[in-house]
Amino acid sequence: MRLKRLLITLALAVVSALSCRNDRIEPEGEQLRSVTVEEAVVGLQPGGSATVHFRVKSPLFTVSGLSAIVLTPPSASSRIALRSLAEDTVKGRYSLEIQDIGSGRFSSDVRIGVRVSPASDAVVMSETFTVTNSESVPGAPDTGLPVLRINTENGATVKNKTDWVAATLFIGSDEFACGIRGRGNSTWEWPKKPYALKLEKRSSLLGMPAHKRWVLLANFLDRTLMRNIVAMKVSSLTSLAWTPSCRSVELILNGRHAGTYLLIEQVRVDSERVDIDEDEGIMLELDFHDDNENRWIDYHGHCWQKPSGIPFSVKYPDADELSAERFGQIKQYVSQVASAVYGPDFADPALGYARYLDVQSFIDYWIVFEVMGNHELGNPGSVYMHKDRGGKLTAGPCWDFDWGVLSYKTSPQARYSLVNEHAIWYERLMSDPSFRSAVRERFLALLPQLEKIPDFMEETERELEESARVNFSMWDPSQDASMNGGSIINGDERLSFHEACVRLRDIYRERLQIIRKTL
Repeated sequence: MRLKRLLITLALAVVSALSCRNDRIEPEGEQLRSVTVEEAVVGLQPGGSATVHFRVKSPLFTVSGLSAIVLTPPSASSRIALRSLAEDTVKGRYSLEIQDIGSGRFSSDVRIGVRVSPASDAVVMSETFTVTNSESVPGAPDTGLPVLRINTENGATVKNKTDWVAATLFIGSDEFACGIRGRGNSTWEWPKKPYALKLEKRSSLLGMPAHKRWVLLANFLDRTLMRNIVAMKVSSLTSLAWTPSCRSVELILNGRHAGTYLLIEQVRVDSERVDIDEDEGIMLELDFHDDNENRWIDYHGHCWQKPSGIPFSVKYPDADELSAERFGQIKQYVSQVASAVYGPDFADPALGYARYLDVQSFIDYWIVFEVMGNHELGNPGSVYMHKDRGGKLTAGPCWDFDWGVLSYKTSPQARYSLVNEHAIWYERLMSDPSFRSAVRERFLALLPQLEKIPDFMEETERELEESARVNFSMWDPSQDASMNGGSIINGDERLSFHEACVRLRDIYRERLQIIRKTL
């Protein structure tokens, strides 16, 4: 009996020890958030080798040798062999050596997968990149959209949002010297990257007004590829001073087809864009990301992210031209306006908000956000205001309508009520019966035009259909769940392109009815 008890005790000790070996391995998928390949195209000599650089996003995760690496599709392993893996001095960056194993000429789109733990079959995949031992690299398919080709100098990789990379932009037979860098907040962390362009000379692109600064929006999480397009169309129906023009395009970056992008005018102070006096005008952005160096919190009112105040930042004048004195004056001006909005005489035409605000622009700006069900007016994110010399504070322009727009996923209250009734200063403005009445009157005046937007959506779907087919064979928007606590953002990421477009139109029509009943 003693021997039996001793054997049982030893067995339990062994089981306990084996269990403890894994007590620091976190559940699958919690440690590793994303894998980002730095090269768009990797060239191999027949039989030769090359290095692929990739980064993993996690404060603790370490790639544990070649056994942790998977290449997809499976056919890639018949052409490419993994030779070595080295960790960089930069935390989270790795160098993967690959070799052509002599299967003939090829040019393949592949992805790197990294196992979430040594014993797991679960992997986190990178974006697609091209590996080729052929002189020719696949170009964009003929989808009917314009093609933008960007070649960086010496094939340099666009690595971050701060450093401009010298490049050349080609549109048909037109050629433009430019710089390119990354852009965005959370969107820069996703596999399909957004970019900013700075042309050497002011130029018109695809018929849009000439300027140096442009943006290529990836619209990675938008299964319809049209949320921003529709929002800009709605904005153009209002009296807002300027709405960015945009065109859907196919992007070829360093020979690699990157998918469907939206070429759009960047928000800038300029006679062709936000047209205010360059010496005395100001442009403000309200954004919870707090990534602008000239920012502050105004403690009148509230927003969802910061209940104690509203985040403001100065977008114009530019940071390198904004003196401390001027910054202080702008902060004081915003505080003065907010004091009038929240003051005891706020509804008085001479003493209240109407003295400082261009009321028509604030009404139209709210209508665009409300029709599109964009909760980021109250978040707030990418919310703009501007003021010309001697003028009032004016709302706009509209920007960034891809996250949670026309979706009950992020704004469940949109099914039955207003989304932005209590957003930033609007919570106070809407308490004035005159303002609320003016909002309703303006909405009803715009309604005949707003009711035509579903037809515009159908036209846009037909225009994007073939491009969407190719784009979503390369990118999976449901991956946005990895950036959102495991939950998809818009709610249509796992639908087909057509199903998502139908859903978008249905929700849009419902929004018009709900606003009409609720205002």
